[in-house]
Amino acid sequence: MNIIDIKKTIAATTIGVIYALGAIAQTQTVQTADSALPKIGKDSAYLFAYFTGNGKDEEAIRFALSADGYNYRALNANNPVVSSEKVSSTAGLRDPHILRAADGKTFYMVATDMNVAKNGWGANYAMVFLKSKDLINWSSTIVNIPANIPEFANINRVWAPQTIYDPAVKKYMVYWSMRTGNQADIIYYAYANADFTGIEGTPKQLFYKPDGGACIDADIVYKDGYYNLFFKTEGNGLGIKKAVSKTLKGGYELFDKILNQTTDAVEGADVFKLINSDTWILMYDVYMKGKYQFCKSTDLENFRVIDNEISMDFHPRHGTVIHVSAKEARKLIAFWGGKKT
Repeated sequence: MNIIDIKKTIAATTIGVIYALGAIAQTQTVQTADSALPKIGKDSAYLFAYFTGNGKDEEAIRFALSADGYNYRALNANNPVVSSEKVSSTAGLRDPHILRAADGKTFYMVATDMNVAKNGWGANYAMVFLKSKDLINWSSTIVNIPANIPEFANINRVWAPQTIYDPAVKKYMVYWSMRTGNQADIIYYAYANADFTGIEGTPKQLFYKPDGGACIDADIVYKDGYYNLFFKTEGNGLGIKKAVSKTLKGGYELFDKILNQTTDAVEGADVFKLINSDTWILMYDVYMKGKYQFCKSTDLENFRVIDNEISMDFHPRHGTVIHVSAKEARKLIAFWGGKKT
């Protein structure tokens, strides 16, 4: 083998990638042949955005891919794909929610700006808005609620933001929970501005829990003419429930039934539909046990545990799953690979 053949062989085995994430620039060698990564078909795949825990370096956004919605493999060797230190005010990012925009080309991601490892479970005031065209390079903005909205100057908890497109006004609605003092956490909403760098106007209450109890970790999915708002209820009836409305911005009526299929403490529900199927997946963080549970349903009312059908080579905390194209998935694999070397 001559020197040219040797160089070709080396080039075919590894790719030297120089990449930028916000203000970061670093060099990483990525293995192109990694049997641990999912074998992506010709059509679509699933992207899982998550964080991993309360410890140092765990409060950061990570990505995993799946070809079938059941078997997930971490990208970047389960290391962060966004720098918490560079994009958040606390050097911590939790509860990432990712959304494909209505244009099909833009991606929005929101996360809780919080660092439990550094600051404990004290007050937190902000969330981070991120935007990308390629799922690799992200612009970001810190959105501090009490610092910018006088009506909410006494807020001490801003948790688990998510985003949904409102076709009625052609804007993106961000919803999250907030708390004042020791009062109940309340789910609020506001519309994002056109640049997705902040919110417009004053947040409004989205859901009124009949007993006035706390609600966190909201997730809204649309099915058969109804918006289904899944949330974690605190206090009485602890667990994941949902409320239903024909309109996005209000009128939610409680479907008073515990939907999680375990008596263990849970949080961070996310619901997504399997591609080319009438099956929906409800997944949630069984945080006291350090595991995730997956359930499936066709009516979003009756769920069955499918943990024996699920595999992951990582241990996620509160995350979300979206559909991506095969091309997008392969681009992520080519960029991040499965192993950091």
